[in-house]
Amino acid sequence: MMSSRGSSTPHSVEQIARLAQDYEYNPNIPLRYWLRTAVSLAREAQIYETEGHDEQAYLLLFRHAQLILVHLVNHSEAKDAANRKGLLAAERQAKISIEKLEALKPRINKRYERYMQLMKERESKKRTESRDDSRSSRPHPLDPALAGVAKPLEARENKDLAVRLARREINRRAIARAGLSQEEENARRAGGLWGDWEQALQRDEAADGDHDDISRRIQQIRMNLDRPSSETTTHTRTDSSSSNGTPAFQYPSVPRQSPFDANRPTISPLRPPTADLQKPPAPPPKDRDQLRPPPRPQKIRSSAPPPLPSKEVAKTASDPFNTDLDPSTFTFKPAAYLENGTPLRTVFLPPNLRKHFLAIAEPNTRRNLETCGILCGTLISNALFISKLLIPEQESTPDTCETVNESAIFDYCDSEDLMMLGWIHTHPTQSCFMSSRDLHTHCGYQVMLPESIAIVCAPSKDPDWGVFRLTDPPGLKAVLNCTQTGLFHPHSETNLYTDALRPGHVFEAHGLEFETVDLRPRK
Repeated sequence: MMSSRGSSTPHSVEQIARLAQDYEYNPNIPLRYWLRTAVSLAREAQIYETEGHDEQAYLLLFRHAQLILVHLVNHSEAKDAANRKGLLAAERQAKISIEKLEALKPRINKRYERYMQLMKERESKKRTESRDDSRSSRPHPLDPALAGVAKPLEARENKDLAVRLARREINRRAIARAGLSQEEENARRAGGLWGDWEQALQRDEAADGDHDDISRRIQQIRMNLDRPSSETTTHTRTDSSSSNGTPAFQYPSVPRQSPFDANRPTISPLRPPTADLQKPPAPPPKDRDQLRPPPRPQKIRSSAPPPLPSKEVAKTASDPFNTDLDPSTFTFKPAAYLENGTPLRTVFLPPNLRKHFLAIAEPNTRRNLETCGILCGTLISNALFISKLLIPEQESTPDTCETVNESAIFDYCDSEDLMMLGWIHTHPTQSCFMSSRDLHTHCGYQVMLPESIAIVCAPSKDPDWGVFRLTDPPGLKAVLNCTQTGLFHPHSETNLYTDALRPGHVFEAHGLEFETVDLRPRK
């Protein structure tokens, strides 16, 4: 993956095309997994193009078209009826990718040519100017037109900003995609359950532990005072309801903490800004009674609530960047690296998604059947945000779970502009680990999207869950080259997968919204 705009030397289209072909295609991976990858490539390219990252968009579009028109049309499963619809859709999208490549090509070449011209001028000055070594080696500023404007951010220190950015941008894209008004989109996302995202966030955080009563009372007072405000609330959905407005599931009883949670930072409750409502009490006289505490200030008896800081002041105080949260003005730095040194973009995960998935899986879990879901989301400011839990039609056994009706998955992701960022599944009776079958399944996700994750839930064991990725090397290539087909089989390599959460490129972000969509047929 190329670096984000402004952090690397411009490339020519020929250089980008060579980089785009630098991936390992394995025909042994089922075609349905490659088709999923193609969908995510096209979606990823579209977002980079919208945010002005032309080189990154060109690389992904070239890779998308080359993957489909050179490899997938010749895949051994290309003629299967089950894959035909998805392959035809992929071929149509590949033609669109080629058209976009032609449109991007002159812009990229122009920027590259300007950069090369600037470098030539700098070299010419070095040869002609008679300066001492220290002055001649001083770096010259780049052409402002070639420099990026995105502010680099550390994911760990900016999770709250990431949540606000995701709320705003996902909402904006949904409105633009559906042609809805702001009010209609708010109603659709709320599903009739949530009307105040701050209140929902308070409930989410309360689930993580008991906060002191005074803090909760202060928060409640703040929300009661905010409620009459005429300003429209932008975000009206939290992570507990489904997209069709059905009531939230009752979570099964699972252990609340595993050894993995030992170092998890404590999330503080929301605390409203405070303001002095009157002068502080005068200090007590210095006499023999001076050890007594000062008298309490008299309560203000007024029917009107005390004044709150203005919205603009509050925004400036809480947001040091003081921007309108335009995604193109931020770029999240790589949060971790593959074993080969390739940077991994940050993946932001809603903390309550796992519990909600376990509630959905509970009927199968009671019968010792696995359940799987697909983690979908989008790309914002060079970070990946999981915003949808998709429950596909599936066939389950105590040790396996296979998706069926892949075309329904493609159709839904296409209609919602979603990328497939990984998957989640249960181990009803087994411990929390990646089985050989799981490793082969995850190859289909990670082979073209290194940030893809697999969440394993083992509610009857300790630890009861984990977030994993394949190592690279040796894990990804070892599994790709494995031709064994047994349900459980050994691999010659060890260290095939690793934790992606603690530490890793995945960060749980409290307040991050997600929706659940169940594609399984109604019984």
